Amino acid sequence: MKINEALFSGSSTRISEKPKQKFPEFAFIGRSNVGKSSLINMLCRNKKLAMTSSKPGKTRLVNHFLINREWYLVDLPGYGYAKMSATAKQKLEQVIRNYINLSQEMVMLFVLIDSRHDIGQVDMDFLTELGQSNIPFAIIFTKGDKSGPKALEAQIEKMKAQILEFWEELPPTFISSSETGMGREEILNYIGSVLETLK
Repeated sequence: MKINEALFSGSSTRISEKPKQKFPEFAFIGRSNVGKSSLINMLCRNKKLAMTSSKPGKTRLVNHFLINREWYLVDLPGYGYAKMSATAKQKLEQVIRNYINLSQEMVMLFVLIDSRHDIGQVDMDFLTELGQSNIPFAIIFTKGDKSGPKALEAQIEKMKAQILEFWEELPPTFISSSETGMGREEILNYIGSVLETLK
């Protein structure tokens, strides 16, 4: 799939505030320092599309980007950000759950996990919650350029084994790098194949 156009279509905190024009939605979420905004910009080849910041937790709203006038790329707030008051964290969790659980247009949630580290408890709890709620999801292991090929392969296999301790089968998985463009074609082609099944 080629992305010819990516238009910012609005921000919201509740699904009632989403863009009125309905299209299939592919949402992206992860821990607040996992490189989500950089990945979105890499996929769309637009460095200014999603706001990147040296400070984690920048995204506080649900941001819709209309791609090729046929589907939405949805940028969700990060979860598990420690440097935040309990009240602010609760509000953010409500924003995330409101979208994930209630958006009828969301067809796939991409969960981003840092490829350099084992899957932490916060991530595992989030994946388990998705499974219990029957939310369709795929996993993108980010920052794939930060390790050598052998170390990366070994770490990915270790994380897959972690997931299989709790799941009967793996969800779709991808390895990406916003620096090198690794995984871009595979992720976009996967989105394209899902869109085909909806026609």
